[in-house]
Amino acid sequence: MTERGTNTYLLGEGAVSVIDPGPADPGHLRAILAALAPGERIAQILVTHAHKDHSPLARPLAEATGAPVIGFGGAEAGRSARMAALAGEVGGGEGVDEGFAPDILLPDGARIEAGGRPLDALHTPGHFGNHLCFRWGEALFSGDHVMGWAPSLVSPPDGDLTDFMLSLDRVEALGPLRYYPGHGAPVAEGPARVQALRTHRLGRERAIREAVGAGAATLTAITGAVYHDVAPALLPAAARNVLAHLIDLDARGLLRFDGLPGPETPVFMA
Repeated sequence: MTERGTNTYLLGEGAVSVIDPGPADPGHLRAILAALAPGERIAQILVTHAHKDHSPLARPLAEATGAPVIGFGGAEAGRSARMAALAGEVGGGEGVDEGFAPDILLPDGARIEAGGRPLDALHTPGHFGNHLCFRWGEALFSGDHVMGWAPSLVSPPDGDLTDFMLSLDRVEALGPLRYYPGHGAPVAEGPARVQALRTHRLGRERAIREAVGAGAATLTAITGAVYHDVAPALLPAAARNVLAHLIDLDARGLLRFDGLPGPETPVFMA
């Protein structure tokens, strides 16, 4: 589910900034160091979020170069109060880098220098609570929040669909930037892709409400109704997305759980 792998970006010349060093792969570490020109050094290591395909190589790279690791916070930072309360009750936790601990915390709205230009941090929870996007001139390094090749997985409690939709609004408001995602090719028309993702999520929401109205009364049944054309191997991931939608709809008073969210917990129209 990472397309061709994780994109690592090197910004600037001389004192180079790295965005998303990637998974714990010695070969990838060697490739990052080999990409430096003679006399260049890595000045800082920026991490969009604490998934195992983005952050684990940050510490080995820091040890090899002396550069600080910069991020929003640890693996549980940035969770909404609702998701913090549901943690341990709704499963999830896929691919989380539990040991991620940045040396420098970068809050929402912070500005630092990268490659001789300002780089602005935007806290964009949704795919992951501690997710950051980075604006650098006319570029937005969008991590796993906005990708061109596929929608992001939103898996509670690390993923929060309510936050995800609000974060889409935030990046769209930045205007016509070119997006550089964590996986896949650059997105030339960032706002158009944001609009497409919003339309996709609203379509899923509509399908879920229609399934419940037609009698699908549990997460398992709703997933089967909404993703009836999906390969069985992909249904567990689909169920995580449906769960995110159900929690969001419950919070908005449009559906109700009869108990804690779970695969067989009854769901009904509010």
